Amino acid sequence: MHALRMASAFGVKAPRAKVDFFDVNAHVEDVIAAIAPNDSKERFTGLGVRVIDGEARFRNRHTVVVGDDFEIAARRFVIATGSTAAVPPIPGLNDVPYLTNESIFDLTQCPKHLVIVGGGPIGLEMAQAHRRLGADVTVLEAARPLAKDDAECAAVVLDALESEGVEIRSGIADMRVERARNRIRVVVATPDGHEEVIEGSHLLLATGRRANVDDLDLEAAGIAYEARGVRVDKGLRTTNRKVYAIGDVVLGALQFTHVANYHAGLVVRNALFRQPVNADKGVIPWVTYTDPELAQVGLQEDEARARHGTIRVLRSAYHENDRAQAERRTRGHIKIITDRKGRILGATIVGTQAGELIATWTLAITQRLKVGALLGTVLPYPTLSEVGKRAALTYFTPSLTMPWVRRIISLLRRFG
Repeated sequence: MHALRMASAFGVKAPRAKVDFFDVNAHVEDVIAAIAPNDSKERFTGLGVRVIDGEARFRNRHTVVVGDDFEIAARRFVIATGSTAAVPPIPGLNDVPYLTNESIFDLTQCPKHLVIVGGGPIGLEMAQAHRRLGADVTVLEAARPLAKDDAECAAVVLDALESEGVEIRSGIADMRVERARNRIRVVVATPDGHEEVIEGSHLLLATGRRANVDDLDLEAAGIAYEARGVRVDKGLRTTNRKVYAIGDVVLGALQFTHVANYHAGLVVRNALFRQPVNADKGVIPWVTYTDPELAQVGLQEDEARARHGTIRVLRSAYHENDRAQAERRTRGHIKIITDRKGRILGATIVGTQAGELIATWTLAITQRLKVGALLGTVLPYPTLSEVGKRAALTYFTPSLTMPWVRRIISLLRRFG
């Protein structure tokens, strides 16, 4: 829909488009149905896995039961129960209908005014999508929106959303909700102590996720946990050495699907092949799928300076890239953090295809590469990947103005 609205920039005169929200919902359902077999009971059964339907709980340190009497004893267990949408203790919430990221995709009609509580990735992704599909959208956030991301790069995303008509309100710490006929009224406290009323047709809670630790009887197995998740060591073992935990249920873990996959690989290596493993948060990338996208891996600027003291911050803007200019996607930039010797410590990219481009920098950080390795890589032209290489080049730019370097260059010129 957004591409149709922007088509005139390319000389394409598109007729006024109309959103059929029912068909939008059908597309979402089709995608879900297409990928569902990857995690289906039938697929795993076909691979030789025995799948037992039912709620599992620990009976003791080495036994799990399903239902009333199905008992499983094993050498190793893995807790992979994931997480569910967190519901904050907002007064009046029990008296109004609300949506989460798990139920909003059931809508077959576009909300007239969607009020979103939570300015993290899910909240802002849903805000922009529904705004582009025709809804009025208001986002309420207690702290800074996209607080886990680089503030400078996050500001580019927030500016983009606000330019499209998404209202983003930060610093909203106190609120209550109430029903007003067929609408939902959110009453927020303003900084000057007054109350402000925001009325919407739908309310979406996007306030994070809660680890699924209830009803597992973890105490019976000697497994330490909190409401926020299961405690594990660097090898993902719980306080019961027979039991591992992976993914969203791990205390302090980044709650992404690719993190669960990463954890699973580590557990297989350790449990089956006795290889030592270390779950390293520093190599985990994450992406906010707004437009522009926001991707991050490794240390951010403040973290890197606190750990390493002297650092270098390298930048390159999308508007300096020929591919970005050709596609009129010039909003954004890349920001690379290195130590004083040029080793790459972190990268943040805000711009089109940032989620694809972050893969290069994830590899660089995982392999502890220096920026020189990027300069020695030939990239095709014209591609967005050149944005990163251009940033890497700036690491060496200051040395060209050093007097001793200038003298060496001058001396070499005498030899032809």
